[in-house]
Amino acid sequence: MAKKKAVGAAARQQKRRPGRRLGLKKADGQFVRAGNILLRQRGRHFIAGANVGQGRDFTLFALCDGVMRFQQRRGRKYVVVETQDSDGR
Repeated sequence: MAKKKAVGAAARQQKRRPGRRLGLKKADGQFVRAGNILLRQRGRHFIAGANVGQGRDFTLFALCDGVMRFQQRRGRKYVVVETQDSDGR
């Protein structure tokens, strides 16, 4: 038997949690349909731009069909869905 209790043994016995599946779900320049999830994130790393909605958990999703693009303005990263008739602003 061990004469001394193992230090930190309880921490190593914790159950492993599965990953949260965060990150990009669609790529830049990819065609997306309305309702498609574009990005899952914690906090506002990317900001919803034109034709993009934001969920309660900061998930970004497409509001209409189009092509997903990334834009950077004033040091902020935006996710935009460009439609056929929009000019991308």
